[in-house]
Amino acid sequence: MFRLALRNILRQKLHTAMTLAAIICGVAGLIVAGGWINDVFVQLSEALIHSQSGHLQVYKKGFFAAGSRTPEKYLIEEPDTVRQQIATNTGVVDVMARLYFSGLLSNGRSDLPVIAEGVEAGPEAVLGSSVSITSGRQLNDKDAFGIMLGYGVAQGLKLKPGDHVTLLANALEGALNSIDLEVVGVFQSFSNDYDARAIKIPLIAAQELLGTQSVNAFVIMVHKTEDTDLVKTMLAAQLDQSGLEIKTWIELNDFYEKTVEMYKGQFGVLQLIILVMVLLSVANSVNMSIFDRTGEFGTMMALGNRRRHIFRLIMIESILLGVIGSAVGLVLGIVLALIISAIGIPMPPPPNANLGYTAHIQIILQVLLVSCAVGIGATILAAILPARRVSRTPIVEALRQNF
Repeated sequence: MFRLALRNILRQKLHTAMTLAAIICGVAGLIVAGGWINDVFVQLSEALIHSQSGHLQVYKKGFFAAGSRTPEKYLIEEPDTVRQQIATNTGVVDVMARLYFSGLLSNGRSDLPVIAEGVEAGPEAVLGSSVSITSGRQLNDKDAFGIMLGYGVAQGLKLKPGDHVTLLANALEGALNSIDLEVVGVFQSFSNDYDARAIKIPLIAAQELLGTQSVNAFVIMVHKTEDTDLVKTMLAAQLDQSGLEIKTWIELNDFYEKTVEMYKGQFGVLQLIILVMVLLSVANSVNMSIFDRTGEFGTMMALGNRRRHIFRLIMIESILLGVIGSAVGLVLGIVLALIISAIGIPMPPPPNANLGYTAHIQIILQVLLVSCAVGIGATILAAILPARRVSRTPIVEALRQNF
C-alpha cells in the first residue's frame, strides 16, 4: 500500500505540486519567523547583559528593594575578601565592583542631578560591548579623574570630551564634597532613561569622594549566559551566611520576561494562522484530488478492496505529502535563514532606546521540529474528512464518475 500511495502521488502531478507548495511555504515561513523571534530574545538579553547588568550582581541584603534610594546604607565591607570568594567559583569569568551614589554635576553654568557609578575601568570596558560610544572613548585605568557621561546628560549640560566638570555629593559622614573631573567620553546604552541621568567615574575617585573603601555591588560575568542559574546556585550557598543576596540579569530587568511572553504570544498566533492556511490549502488540494479520483476508488471497491483500505490509502498518501513537503520546507527554511542572516535585517530602536540593531534568523532545533510537526499535522488533518467521505461513497455512485 505504501508503494501504491507513492505511485499515486507521482501520478497526480498537479495536485501534488499544489499541496507540496502550501506545505513547503508554511514550514519555511514558520522557521524564518520563529528564528527571527528567537534572535530578538538573544539580542535583547545580550544587550542588557553587556550594557548594564552583567550576568549576576551581588548586593548586601535589602539593596535590591530599597538600596537605590539610600545606597550608602547597603555597603559591602571588606570587598576584596568577597571578590576573592566569588572569583574562585567555576564558571565565573570576571568580577567587578561598583559604588553607587547620587550627586550634582556642574559645568560652571548650570547643574544637573545625576546617578553616578564608581566603576573599574578595565573590566567595565569589556563588559560594555553593547554600549555605544557616541564621542570620545571609554574610561581606562589611567583616567584617575575622568568621567563618562550618558548621552542625555551630555546633551543637557552641552558637554563634550575634553570639557571639565565638577561633581558634588554628600560623603558618608554627611559633609558636602566635590571633585573636578575631565569628560573622556559620551555613551549610549540600551535605555534612554538610564542615559539621561547616568555618569561613570573611576571607582577610586568615587571612594575618595564619599570617603569609604566599601562598594555597593559586584557585577559577575560567566562563560555562557545559559550557565547563569547554575553559577547563582553555587554562589548563593557560599554567600548566604555573609548577608549578601544575588540577582540574575533577568531579575534585574523584569521587562525582559514581559517582552518574551509578548513575542511568544504573537508567535503562537502566527503558528495558528499558518496552520489554518496550510490546512485550508491542503484540504482544497486533497478534496480536488479525491473528487477527480472518485471513479478510481469506486473501481477499487468493486474489485474487493474494503472501505477502510481506501481510507488508509488516502491517509498514507497525505502522510507522505506531509513528510516530503515538511522536509523540503525544512531545507528551504534553513537556507533562507542562512541567507537572511548573512545579509542582516536592519531594525529600528526598541521602545525606550535610541540604538537600532541588525537582526538575524536563529536556527533553533525546537522551532525546526515544531514547524515540521505543523506541516505534517495540517496535512493529516486536512485529509481525514475527504478520505472518510469518499470511503463511504456507495460503489455504484462512485463508479458513475468513470463515465
